[in-house]
Formats: sequence, structure tokens, C-alpha cells
Amino acid sequence: MIDAYEEFLATKVPRAQQVGIAPIRFPDHLFGFQKRVLEFLLRRGRASAFLETGFGKSCIQLEWCEQTRLASNGRALLITPLSVAEQMLGEAQRFGYPARVITEQNQAIQGINICNYDRLHLLDPKAFGAVSLDESSILKALDGKTAKALISSFADTRFRLCATATPAPNDYRELGNHAEFLGIMSTSEMMTRWFINDSNDTKTWKLKGYAIKAFWDWVATWAIALYGPEDLGDEGAQFVLPELKVIKHKVSGDTRKPLDGLFAQDVSATTIHTIKRQTADARAEAAAKTVLAEAGPWLLWCDTDYEADAIHAALPGCGEYRGSMSREKKRAAVVAFLDQSVPVLIGKPSSLGFGLNFQHCHNMIHVGRKFSFEEWFQSVRRCWRFGQRHVVSDHLMVAEGEDQIGRAIEIKQAAFTEMKTAMRAARLREAGQERKTMLFYEARHKAEMPKWLTA
Repeated sequence: MIDAYEEFLATKVPRAQQVGIAPIRFPDHLFGFQKRVLEFLLRRGRASAFLETGFGKSCIQLEWCEQTRLASNGRALLITPLSVAEQMLGEAQRFGYPARVITEQNQAIQGINICNYDRLHLLDPKAFGAVSLDESSILKALDGKTAKALISSFADTRFRLCATATPAPNDYRELGNHAEFLGIMSTSEMMTRWFINDSNDTKTWKLKGYAIKAFWDWVATWAIALYGPEDLGDEGAQFVLPELKVIKHKVSGDTRKPLDGLFAQDVSATTIHTIKRQTADARAEAAAKTVLAEAGPWLLWCDTDYEADAIHAALPGCGEYRGSMSREKKRAAVVAFLDQSVPVLIGKPSSLGFGLNFQHCHNMIHVGRKFSFEEWFQSVRRCWRFGQRHVVSDHLMVAEGEDQIGRAIEIKQAAFTEMKTAMRAARLREAGQERKTMLFYEARHKAEMPKWLTA
């Protein structure tokens, strides 16, 4: 009786509508687990892939774009962060996909069109039968200009795909924004159905206790989260990451009480810059000493322009990827670091930390960080990703008063792990439900054709 009632309740759970297609092929260059992810995404038609860095999101996206463009009007659009477009084109050419990097609509081809997010306003979304968002965490701010443009521009596109490694663990609305872009459910409806405001902080939403399982089961109908090939029954030995060594360097600077009267141990996201400005030179000098002690390549992460300036003063001749630079200079900085003609590259996680593959580098320094788990995670994963052959060292330059940043990131890390566990369990339940459905509709009886129909 209980099992029957649970099955009845399961029929009342919202499920994403499948608008996709059956796969027409599974290329040999895809691993077994990647083929199963591809099948899920194709059959859904509009879905998200939350895959760890190095699990082949690019390869899966390209094949998804190829099959969905052939099933629509022949044109797919793959939107990427700046500087990732050329890398994606290289992957496409490697496996023989008809692809081109475009910056405006008149350059579009019958094939896979790769474009940066900042060029979206120069495209005609209706000209493409399928769209894939690389590093789709850009949707985290639904009230942001880019997120609004993406959701409205592709509201009528049949095939839509989102791909990222880090849906925000501390803001469930990002998952809602993904669902809204995919046309599955609006963020406001999702929050009303399964969440409640934290009484202590009206900006924070918590899952209703009784809704936890139902919420993740719903997510599993339109998103696949993969944190190891074993999740889909594959052998994962070749995807074991090397060791990550996090080395903290305590840096002494001329720290003083912030102007608003708060003490150093009470710093927050709004007061931290008072401390950071006072210690920028000291942290840059400590970073320079670390770099000079060991051969590169080195990837140096900073949070602000004044930190980048301090690093340049301590390490003249470094390469840099800065937001104010031209597109050509940004590309040149990445190329020079990849071919190691410039062995030290400075950048911010907000601009350089998404999508790029720097497995040739295994030494990093976080000269400055902010209260963002996603940016820290993504910046570390540029080097510490599947395909890395060396132990990765991440040096943290921490001055007095900045410990709170690390504690905040650790709390969000725990929330991220909790979210991964919930999504994995929901995916296993969804896989079981899919199998039941297929078995239920399996034809077992062969009927004879009535004679009067054959007469």
C-alpha cells in the first residue's frame, strides 16, 4: 500500500517536458559516461550539464550542437566567455565539426557558430535552431543585463543547453535561472513552490524541510550532475585528480582599523578593501619571492587592479589579462602563457578564471581573493583539472584581517559538497524511474494480424 501511494505521489511531482531527439550517433572520441550524458541532453532537448572541470563539457557540447542543428535549421550557436572561443574552435576542428568563431550575424555559417557573450547584441537569435551556453553560471544574476538578454532572446528556441561545473551552492536562484532560460519553470515559481525566506536574512532562501527530496528530483528531470564517471557506471581511474597542495603564507602588512570603526576580525565583503589596500604591496612582494624560488609557469590570481599593479612592481615583465584590455591583447596574453613565451600570467578569476585549460601550469598563487566560492573554485580548476599530470600547488597570500575570506569559502565549499550529494542521489532515482518507464512500455506480446485486414 505504501509503495503504491509513493508511486501515486511521484506522478504529482513536476517534471521537465522532453522536447528533444534520439541520438543519431555516439562518436568514438567520447568516453562511455560522456555518451550517456549526451543522450540525456539530446533526449531532453532543453537541459543542463553540471560536470566537473575536465570531464569533456566542450566535446559533449560540440556533439550536442551538431546533432541538434541537423535536427533544426542547420545552425547552432555556442556562446562562450571571452578567449574561450578560440579554444572551443580548436576542439571543433580537431574532431571535424563544421565550426567558425563569429562576432556578428553576417559571419554565421551552416554549422556550429561560436561567439562570445559580449557579442550577443550583434546576433539574430532566431537564426539559430539550437543554442548552448558554455560556463552558464553567467545566469546567476537573473536581474543582470546578460541573463535577461539570454532568456528573452532564446525563449522560442527549441534546443537549449547549459553547461557549467559550479551552479552556485549558496544561491539556489541560480538553478532557477537555469530552469527559466530552458523554459522549464520561472525562478519565482520555483522559489515559491519549494523555498522559504530565512527569518534572519530576507535575502537568503532555504529549502522547505518536506520539499528537499521533491526539489532535487525535479532538478534531475532537466539537469545531469556528474562528479565522477562512477556516477554513470564507468571506470574512473584515469580521471583521478593529482594532489592539490594549498599552502598558506601569513603576510604582515600595515593594517589599521577600517574607517567605519569595524575591527579587522569583523571585516565583510564591503569593508575588506580597507584591509586589502593596506597589505597589497606586502602580499605582492611575498608572491614575487615565491615565484623567484621555483621555475614557472606561474598563474597569479588577484582580486583588484591595485593588487595587479603591486605584483607588476614586484615582478616586472609579467603577462597580464585585464578587463580593460582590448580583445586582441587579451587573446595575445593567453597565447603567450600557453606557449610559455611569458611564464607568469596575472589575472582575475572574474575574467580569466572560466573555461580556459591551463594544465601545462601546476603552480598558482592567490595574491588576493574575495568572498566568492565560485571564483576560487574556477580559478583553481584552470590548472587542477583532469588531464593535469603534476601535483598542483596553490599558494594563498593571507594578511591579517583576511582570514574571514577563507572561512566563508570553506562554508560554501561544504554547501557545494552537500548540493553535489543531493543531486547525485536524485539522478540515481531519476535513472531508476526512466528504467521503470521503459520497462512499462516494453512490448512483450506479438499479436496476429486479423484475417479481415489482410483480405
